[in-house]
Amino acid sequence: MTEPSETVERRALVTGASRGIGAAIARRLASEGYRVAVHYARAGGSAAEVHADLEGDGHVVVQADLRDPEQARAMVDDVAAQWGGLDVLVNNAGVFLAHPIDTTDYDEWQRIWSETLEVNLVGPANVTWAAVRHMGPGSRVINVGSRGAFRGEPDSPAYGASKAAVAALGQSLAKDLGRRGIAVTTIAPGFVDTDMAAEAMEGEAGVARRAESPFGRIAHADEVAAAVVYLASPDAEWASGGILDLNGASYLRM
Repeated sequence: MTEPSETVERRALVTGASRGIGAAIARRLASEGYRVAVHYARAGGSAAEVHADLEGDGHVVVQADLRDPEQARAMVDDVAAQWGGLDVLVNNAGVFLAHPIDTTDYDEWQRIWSETLEVNLVGPANVTWAAVRHMGPGSRVINVGSRGAFRGEPDSPAYGASKAAVAALGQSLAKDLGRRGIAVTTIAPGFVDTDMAAEAMEGEAGVARRAESPFGRIAHADEVAAAVVYLASPDAEWASGGILDLNGASYLRM
């Protein structure tokens, strides 16, 4: 087993950390002694609030539009230069756009496919390419996927496809980067109680979505963050290549 640095010294970049799951992950990692880079694309004020709320010191806020390959690489290189390296990457940034095939015109269909794949798949691939050049043995790459990769997303097919591809990307990189002592994993949450999911959880649709789980609820963002903390830890090397379902038994796959 590789010998990573002590947890208190570990350095983590979390994309899409200005709100929701990403913000919860950033806070939880900071509480565990990590230095955290809070990435945002547009919500600079929210990112600053998350940064101000983090325990410990040495944290930074970084901006990049992950649809732009050069911005993605420059952002990673900037974080690594400030810290002298990188130990953990959490690819959390993503978009969820509705575009049912029967009610979406062709131009909109193309636009949403392009944007979704750029942000949800190509962006994480580019960020990971840049990050691993600053990582040593014991480092971790953790992708935030979705149960939608496996159950299907009929109203948002680009989202489902992008998250399935992220899971495959993680497994491909796990096979490649293990020789360097870098473990790669993917988590696959269902609905999580965040502002992004608030509208979807209203009314009868929200009641039905909560009823999908035998626990009668959806996930708390802190529950997802707790799983990321484990996967980022020195104890999680043998989870590499794994996909961890976090959906309260609302969707089961073999």
